[in-house]
Amino acid sequence: MIVEVRIGVQNVAREIAFESKQGVDEVTRIVAAALEVGGYLTLNDDKGRSFIVPVAALGYINLGEAEKGRVGFGTI
Repeated sequence: MIVEVRIGVQNVAREIAFESKQGVDEVTRIVAAALEVGGYLTLNDDKGRSFIVPVAALGYINLGEAEKGRVGFGTI
């Protein structure tokens, strides 16, 4: 299952947003471990890129199911 991850960084206007193949439970476990130990939070996206954020700079982390592409016109 692909998960959408959004990370808010303190004093930065834009959030970091990417899709990850890691599940919600796995990402939650990684974040909890990084917060406990300190240092850096490292997550990977579905393309193999790594995102490294200092734990002290974390503002928020939003996890959710990736939105599937819509086909058609929908409601106009």
